[in-house]
Amino acid sequence: MITLKVGDQAPDIKATIQDGSSFKLSNLKGSKVILYFYPKDNTPGCTKQACNLRDNYNVLLEKGYKVYGVSADSAAKHIKFIDKYDLPFDLLVDEEMAIINNYGVWGPKKFMGKEYDGINRTTFVIDEEGKIEEIITKVKTKEHAEQILKD
Repeated sequence: MITLKVGDQAPDIKATIQDGSSFKLSNLKGSKVILYFYPKDNTPGCTKQACNLRDNYNVLLEKGYKVYGVSADSAAKHIKFIDKYDLPFDLLVDEEMAIINNYGVWGPKKFMGKEYDGINRTTFVIDEEGKIEEIITKVKTKEHAEQILKD
């Protein structure tokens, strides 16, 4: 369950990017960051969301955003997903779900009448000071960039 709120300092993240390089959120101070959590690589909704961000990537860059996706998939799965859909942004590896749990996006979900625990599709927009500017919990996968750029 998400306990973070708009205005909170975003929890720092230390992770591995799909190519094996290191990532630390605090190193991005001075940049706006889109940190989007999604359930699984190569699933229909996650593919639509990633492709929408890909198709609007240049606009997001022009507005000063850096985009990072997070799921519990392995680096190898992330690389296949990036290659298959030509994604221009990095995906963070969180197989131990440390980031997922730290940001509170793991919890109950419903699909086709069944309840189970999983990653709730959520996006955190983080400002240049590292504070949470917006939390999007009702993500529209085909229009996600538009949700972020709504102003």
